[in-house]
Amino acid sequence: MRAVIVEDEMHSRETLKNLIGEFCPEVSVVGMAGSVDEAIQVIQATNPTILFLDIELQTGTGFDVLSRLPDMALDVIFTTAYEHYAIRAIKFSSLDYLLKPIDVEELQLAISKARTRQNANNQKQQLDTLLANITGQHMKKICLATADRLEFVKVDEITLCEANGSYTTIYLKDSRKIMVSRNLKEYENLLTDEHFMRVHNSYLVNLREVKQYVKSEGGYLLMNDNKQVSISPKKRDEFLARISL
Repeated sequence: MRAVIVEDEMHSRETLKNLIGEFCPEVSVVGMAGSVDEAIQVIQATNPTILFLDIELQTGTGFDVLSRLPDMALDVIFTTAYEHYAIRAIKFSSLDYLLKPIDVEELQLAISKARTRQNANNQKQQLDTLLANITGQHMKKICLATADRLEFVKVDEITLCEANGSYTTIYLKDSRKIMVSRNLKEYENLLTDEHFMRVHNSYLVNLREVKQYVKSEGGYLLMNDNKQVSISPKKRDEFLARISL
């Protein structure tokens, strides 16, 4: 794998290069850059398969680099010194990030995941999803990782998420169901700000897709697709407060 490192601090560039050289023999660092313009030049000249990209650069951001390379298909691993606001958008795109100081095991895991998912079409869609989400207050699309593929869907197309052990079943407006290899808690953390609510241990619902709240039989929600969803008694007051907004 051919890697380019984009970091505005020379010490951080050299540290990451040394970690890769010592612990990741399958990766060859073919270029480094410290600014947006320099990054564009190095990436176009070296055609890497993997890009380590700092979120904050002195002359802009890592997203400025990506937006100027719209046709470039490569795996991106973001690096940042703190829990940046963009981390949520990165998670929506199923991309990886590393917090500094970089942990060797996390670095090796991120590279291993990149090596197994090198698909040019998926890479481009993941980056397109990220750039679409990073420009707005609300997330527009989400990347769903199944056992054998990546699905890119609009957040508003999701009606509800149902727990299935360590997996989650995603229900869509077009009646499709997608089982993904992440638990419901992860989607609760991602989607709560996007008009979704955890109404039961087993369910996270799109509040805009709730048609009725039925008080009888212990209480349940009737969705627009007529699916009945149990609601926990301790969640009823919060649900009624949010649904009335």
